[in-house]
Amino acid sequence: MFENAFMEAASKLHPAVPVLLYVPLTVGLLGWGLYAGRTTVGASVLFVPLGLLTWILMEYSTHRYFFHWEGKGPLTRRVHEIAHGYHHKYPDDAQRLVMPLIVTVPLSSLIGGLLWLVGRPVQMLPYFVGIVWGYVAYDTLHWATHHRTPRTAWGKALRAHHMAHHFATPDRNFGISNRWVDILMGSGGRSSRHAGKEASVQEAPAREGSRESSGAKT
Repeated sequence: MFENAFMEAASKLHPAVPVLLYVPLTVGLLGWGLYAGRTTVGASVLFVPLGLLTWILMEYSTHRYFFHWEGKGPLTRRVHEIAHGYHHKYPDDAQRLVMPLIVTVPLSSLIGGLLWLVGRPVQMLPYFVGIVWGYVAYDTLHWATHHRTPRTAWGKALRAHHMAHHFATPDRNFGISNRWVDILMGSGGRSSRHAGKEASVQEAPAREGSRESSGAKT
């Protein structure tokens, strides 16, 4: 992906790293917040799920509107290639299926810093933890979707949903850790453009048969 040796190495990451790094850190952060009185159990029960929901919306929006935006110039196309284009060209590159630390550490620090500036740690601390847990679940599920055979109906449906995005309709099925956002946003399944192509192919023999019948009558 990069000619620079450091950037090339920094763009690769073992899929276990997000779990091993961010789960202990966030569990420790939440535990410290509860012990020090910076947040409460009640606030955590409410705001951790809100953080998870926020991540799901961030995941969908980032994938649909940033990762699949190519722009019009060489710079924007290069950004697209680095951010997501490479993954669509080489979807089973096991070392590039999770976000590298060079991206997630600055981004999580920025989000955490902005939430801290809100000045309401009782709510914002568990909210931040929920966002990070949502990200870890997304990265883990994305890797498993590509490199593990699903054993449950839910896992098989999620894999089919994502593989359709890769190999059939890249303009649909943007949810990775879920499918319901695509249903909600009307971006699931096959697009009308692809459906139209399929209909044309299916109707072609019928049209040919119709023309032959007309010719025979004349």
